[in-house]
Amino acid sequence: MSAATVGGVNSERAATPIDTLADSFVTGMAALDPIGATSLGLPGHDHELPDFSPAGAEARATSQRELLAALADLEPADDVDAVTKAAIAERHGLALELHDAGEHLRDLNVIASPPQEMRDVFDLMAHETTADWETIAARLSALPAAMDGYMASLAEGRRRGTLPALRQVEAVLKQADDLADADSSFFTAFVAGARPDGHAPDDALAAALERGARDARQAYADLAEFLGKELAPDAPEEDGVGRERYQRFSRLFLGATIDLDETYEWGREELARIVAEQEAVAAELYGPGTTPEEAMARLDADPARQLHGTEALREWMQETADHAVATLKDVHFDIPGPVQRIECMIAPTQTGGIYYTGPTADFSRPGRMWWSVPAGVTEFGTWREKTTVYHEGVPGHHLQIAQTVYRSGLLNMWRRLYSWVSGHGEGWALYAERLMDELGYLSDPADRMGMLDGQRLRAARVVLDLGVHLGKPAPEELGGGTWDAEKAWTFLSANANMAEGFLRFELDRYLGWPGQAPSYKVGQRLWEQIRDEARAAAGEEFSLKDFHRRALDVGSVGLDTLRDALRG
Repeated sequence: MSAATVGGVNSERAATPIDTLADSFVTGMAALDPIGATSLGLPGHDHELPDFSPAGAEARATSQRELLAALADLEPADDVDAVTKAAIAERHGLALELHDAGEHLRDLNVIASPPQEMRDVFDLMAHETTADWETIAARLSALPAAMDGYMASLAEGRRRGTLPALRQVEAVLKQADDLADADSSFFTAFVAGARPDGHAPDDALAAALERGARDARQAYADLAEFLGKELAPDAPEEDGVGRERYQRFSRLFLGATIDLDETYEWGREELARIVAEQEAVAAELYGPGTTPEEAMARLDADPARQLHGTEALREWMQETADHAVATLKDVHFDIPGPVQRIECMIAPTQTGGIYYTGPTADFSRPGRMWWSVPAGVTEFGTWREKTTVYHEGVPGHHLQIAQTVYRSGLLNMWRRLYSWVSGHGEGWALYAERLMDELGYLSDPADRMGMLDGQRLRAARVVLDLGVHLGKPAPEELGGGTWDAEKAWTFLSANANMAEGFLRFELDRYLGWPGQAPSYKVGQRLWEQIRDEARAAAGEEFSLKDFHRRALDVGSVGLDTLRDALRG
């Protein structure tokens, strides 16, 4: 029996056979996926890395097949079980489809593949004590074996003719070279900054950390050599993945089956609507005839809307996030006590990304909003980023993820911690941005322009992503013909108010991670449809606060599963 406060009322629910099976799967998968275990805050595997070889992938697939077989023999004990069974069947059934299609043998892109996962996991590891740093040293020295397994999978993919696109190979090769460089590598600086218990490490630990950093750099040097000599010569130049593969990826990131062609046309219409909104806000800010681009340039030059230095940025993020929590709780959302704490952090990396990491199960590590500030960037515009704080914090990712973690008395570990669907999560975060505008938190037209700027990019990504990967006809303003990377760059540049270097990385991300970028805006569309359906069904009895509580209590499941759960 476990207990949690749900909607202000204590809720107890006895664990069912389906809960027990789901929890057992998560525990077993932690041993097969130590990076995932660290991300979820599950102890015991922080010194390890996954087996990325074909055998390791098959072991994870076997675990999923056994889960689905056992689940088929169990009957739901209640509505919570019914959702769990549907969600597990959908998620792991699709995961096995992707495995059987050999996607793990070409799992390489610039942002979310094993080369990035093996580096990024160190950002999540505890680093306060001597024991923490001993664990870090062990994981660093595990990198060569993990990288060898990963290269074995890519080599098997090459043998089968299943390869990632050349653009992704060349970009990840550059990333690997950077991590292999002794002078500038993340690993060099990381171990040099070790201060266990506030002091320099003793000789034995210092030697272990230096050895670990050397092992890690060598692992990435080996990857760079492999990519350049073994994979690049055979990698295809075409970026698009085609309709069959794209449909699977779309389902992966949405947990819903959509009409791809209708969604492409909707994306074009949504983009036009957002541009019209921007034009109206630009006129409100600076007078008729002002273009959105001119308005944004003037906002960037406005000293009253600038922050100077990363510490000022962090403090402003924290103040903005705390204010949202204080004013939204008990009004539009139920926000449990532990969830009311969020930490805003400047990340140790310099990629330009802004992201959220969830709390551990016991909230000893709180939910955190991270900003990876590029080297040399010291000025930040608040008008651009207020909506970002709402996206990553409350009512966005932090409320969604941390509240799900908190529901230990309602949801099993698979539902609370393991399951994450991009369209559900990122769609909710974009839904939260629009909602904060509707609730008056973006009443300053400058802040609203910032929200619209982000929404415009997300709508453009729907069009671009589907256009390139499905090989659709390109619009006349792009010269007609078929969508390709060059046309995608022209289109992206016209619809995103960002630095060229950042946009180049973004385009590489879309081309190498099909279906993920559209999941934000399409997920928002589905969230809004689900809310509107609930409002229509409830009529005058509809409560937005109650809808949010019910929806978030489901956890991160596929959006088709969510829709069915809320109709029940």
